[in-house]
Amino acid sequence: MGSEFWLSDQQWSVIEPLLPKNRPGARRVDDRRVISGIVHVLRVGCRWQDCPAVYGPPTTIYNRFHRWAGRGLWQKLFSALVAASPCDMQMIDSTTAKVHRSAAGGKGGRRRRRLVAPAAAGRRKSTPS
Repeated sequence: MGSEFWLSDQQWSVIEPLLPKNRPGARRVDDRRVISGIVHVLRVGCRWQDCPAVYGPPTTIYNRFHRWAGRGLWQKLFSALVAASPCDMQMIDSTTAKVHRSAAGGKGGRRRRRLVAPAAAGRRKSTPS
């Protein structure tokens, strides 16, 4: 498909030596495919579950991103890519707009409001306790 992202051979040759090897656990799937999937999700802005199947299982893609982010590996990979092509233009946009959950147009506080006019309310019809 045309909307997918794949690392070029030059990009892969720069970051491949920096990837962790001989880690305990399940056998690793193709790193190039998973990293391309991570970059695709970050570029497009879709949910991890909506990542195209050509990149592998979404759980694998998310887990790899999360683990490597905790280790600081992404910073090393991006720094290596920038150093490999200093004349190229790189941009990373981390713009966020965080608002409080009450900013969604609620009433804005606890105020007691009368629902009807006092005369229209009349006498209470409940039994006194």
